Amino acid sequence: MRRLLILPAFTLAAAAALAAQGPLARADADALQVKIDRILAHGEAARPGALSTQVTEREVNAYLAYAMGDMLPTGVVQPSIQILGGGRVTGRAVVDLDAVREDRHPTSLLDPVNYLRGRVPVTATGIVTVKDGVGRFTFESAAAGTLPLPKILLQYVLSYYSRTRDDPDGLSLDDAVAMPAGIRSIAVEQGRAIIVQ
Repeated sequence: MRRLLILPAFTLAAAAALAAQGPLARADADALQVKIDRILAHGEAARPGALSTQVTEREVNAYLAYAMGDMLPTGVVQPSIQILGGGRVTGRAVVDLDAVREDRHPTSLLDPVNYLRGRVPVTATGIVTVKDGVGRFTFESAAAGTLPLPKILLQYVLSYYSRTRDDPDGLSLDDAVAMPAGIRSIAVEQGRAIIVQ
């Protein structure tokens, strides 16, 4: 559960292009786990001082590949993140859009959910800002395969996969996200992110 709480911070923090990295290694995922444990312990300390932790894109994507597999929702595979510079981040995953459509039960032929079909790579790009303990994602664009995906359809997909018993509506793209473990800010730079507690 604590891994799930810290994941948004690292998801917001990923950087640089996966293609330029070569194969991901288990050692990179293990290195990130050590950093996560240190961040969580620091967040629970009674009177912690400031702590700055550097996280690389390679570590985050290795962690997604090796450590998060059992925690990903059914129908979501191959997640990765990339930063394009200037705070712009792209997230990618292969998503089972049939599951989203069937669960949503479109109400009319004009409902945009009717157009969700198959398992396709879904990407979303936007601007990430983490300041004063709050993270925000400003949506820019999304695509399902090669087709542009309107924000409303991406919102359906996000809502479907992020809902819980306590939050049956799931996350909203426009929601501010409180950072866990006393994280105050994340400076996202090319190839890395610096997490400040």
